[in-house]
Amino acid sequence: QLQLAESGGGLVQPGGSLRLSCAASEFTVDHYHIGWFRQAPGQEREGVSCITNEGGSTNYLDSVEGRFTISRDSAENTVYLQMYNLKPEDTAVYYCAASRHQHGTTCSRHYASYDYWGQGTQVTVSA
Repeated sequence: QLQLAESGGGLVQPGGSLRLSCAASEFTVDHYHIGWFRQAPGQEREGVSCITNEGGSTNYLDSVEGRFTISRDSAENTVYLQMYNLKPEDTAVYYCAASRHQHGTTCSRHYASYDYWGQGTQVTVSA
C-alpha cells in the first residue's frame, strides 16, 4: 500500500516561510507524478503545485507562482513544497498526493488525477 506522510506545517506570520515535506513509503517518488493540494474550511480542494516523474517539470497555481517551489529529493524519497512570503489566504490543510495514471512531461493539478493521499498538515498564516 502506497503511503504518503506530510509534515512541516505550523503557525507563521504573514511574510514568513515554511517548508512542507511529503515522505513516501512503499513506492519511489521518482516514478510518480506528485502534487500538493490545499483545502481551507468551506472551500474546495485546490491544486497548488505538481511535479512530473521524469524530468521534473513543474506546474503552479497562479496565486503561488514565484512564492512556492516544489522539489524532489530522490535519496530521501521525499517531495518538498518550499513556501515563501506566506499570506493569510494561504491558510489551509495541505495535502500531497501521488498519481498512478499520469505520465509524460506535464502534470495536472486537478485532484481527480491523483490516487494516493497523505493525511494533511495544517498551515496557518496569521499575525
